[in-house]
Amino acid sequence: MARIIAGEAGSLTLKVPQGPTRPTSDRVREAMFSSLSHRIDFDGATVLDLYAGSGALGFEALSRGASRLIAVDSDRSAMLALKANQRIISSALSRDLDISLRQQSVAAFIDQNSVLGEIDLVFIDPPYALPNAELESLLGSLSASLGPDALIVVERSAKDPTPQWPDGVTCVAEKTYGDTAVFTLELSR
Repeated sequence: MARIIAGEAGSLTLKVPQGPTRPTSDRVREAMFSSLSHRIDFDGATVLDLYAGSGALGFEALSRGASRLIAVDSDRSAMLALKANQRIISSALSRDLDISLRQQSVAAFIDQNSVLGEIDLVFIDPPYALPNAELESLLGSLSASLGPDALIVVERSAKDPTPQWPDGVTCVAEKTYGDTAVFTLELSR
């Protein structure tokens, strides 16, 4: 079970996809957003949620004031959960939202969207089995497409070695919560 932690839709329960999806725990999400609240103004923000799963990270941002969410996941069951959660969050919030759900691989999405300059915040929560080299390549492609003020939050297994951040990306915060490591990145242009 996943739920919205805070904001206008706080305590709302979200659907979780069947299968191999590993939702970010409420504890980790709460700590992540507490840290982010000192770095970003969520009001009107545009959020990109890659490997979205249930969309809990993106929907949490909407609850806290973001106005636009693009959620990307290639898994069919994740897309079904995302669609259900889109209906849940849309009916719970009293403002217009722009929510786009994309059922495709993250790599294909990045390849097709070479300029993502309007994105304020990116969540990358890939399966822990995704090799660091693939994550690093994705970050290199993504960072070239983002605006200069975008933040990127990466979630990985705390047991894995820290990824090698590509040129142009700086890690500004790293926190470990049990088995989960969370990295906050900025573009260093």
